[in-house]
Amino acid sequence: MGNQIMRILVATNHLQNTGGTESYTYALVQELLRQGHDVEYFAFQLGDVSRRIESLGVKYRSHIFYDLIIANHNNVVNHLYKRGFIIQTCHGTKMTLEQPSSKADALVSISQEVFDYLQSKGFSSTIIKNGIDCKRFRPNKPVNTKLKYVLSLCQSNEANAIVHEACSLVGAHFEKINKFEENCWEIEEKINQSDLVVGIGRSAYDAMACGRPVISFDVRCYSSNHGDGYLNANNIKESICFNCSGRFNQTKFNAKTLANEMEKYNANDGAFFRKYALVNLNIETAVKKYIALYPQNRKFIIRVKKIITLIARNFYWAIKISLNQLK
Repeated sequence: MGNQIMRILVATNHLQNTGGTESYTYALVQELLRQGHDVEYFAFQLGDVSRRIESLGVKYRSHIFYDLIIANHNNVVNHLYKRGFIIQTCHGTKMTLEQPSSKADALVSISQEVFDYLQSKGFSSTIIKNGIDCKRFRPNKPVNTKLKYVLSLCQSNEANAIVHEACSLVGAHFEKINKFEENCWEIEEKINQSDLVVGIGRSAYDAMACGRPVISFDVRCYSSNHGDGYLNANNIKESICFNCSGRFNQTKFNAKTLANEMEKYNANDGAFFRKYALVNLNIETAVKKYIALYPQNRKFIIRVKKIITLIARNFYWAIKISLNQLK
């Protein structure tokens, strides 16, 4: 399609509350608009984030067909796959909804780990890392030379208790934003009030874009206590292959060992990660990569030909029946 304007549907299972997939969907919609495309959205479950998307002037799905559908979750792909060239983004390997659908025209993996997993199941894919809106998530306040403020974006009370105790050991102020308890949309403001952020996945990426050093650690419902620890130029390449999820090192942390990671704090790592995010995690680049996938798969052209043939055949029989009725 080149630089042509496309009619694009961004689709996901749920858009009720703030979370990684929801934030990704919002960023994707916003950047597609910036790049001049005609964008609508779809979700089975609506809420706060869908209202924010509509505040951008984006409508809920109103067309039958689209040039391109960028979808999360296999149930969404199965629901929409006849409505356009559809790309499924797989964000993980564990959750049922993240499993690849054979009805997708193309698959995107957000990490090398997911790529390898899909390949083991017989699916080819393209790696496009989670895109961050680096215009929204940007540093607006320098970090302190010495660690003073820690923000935990961990998603369990168990993890937050460990981070809180670790902060006490190093003499740093502790604050938490647990998406299941505090549905905080303006998370970039909280990140910019901190020196260091503890979290995994998109939480880590948001912090990097805001120029904050990061510790990869959490305890999730689908994974045990583990993390990659303090991230910097020496280990980010390996950690990001696993979406900075902690599955690279898989180190189990307690308050003391996590405090040891906090002692590695270097304010200069914040500036490094801002530059890293601009190059590797920028939603502007990610969207261009999605658009570039459109002409690489010919299944959609075959599908359109079948649809056109079916419509033509139905039209032919409708005309023939009408003529017979006139006789």
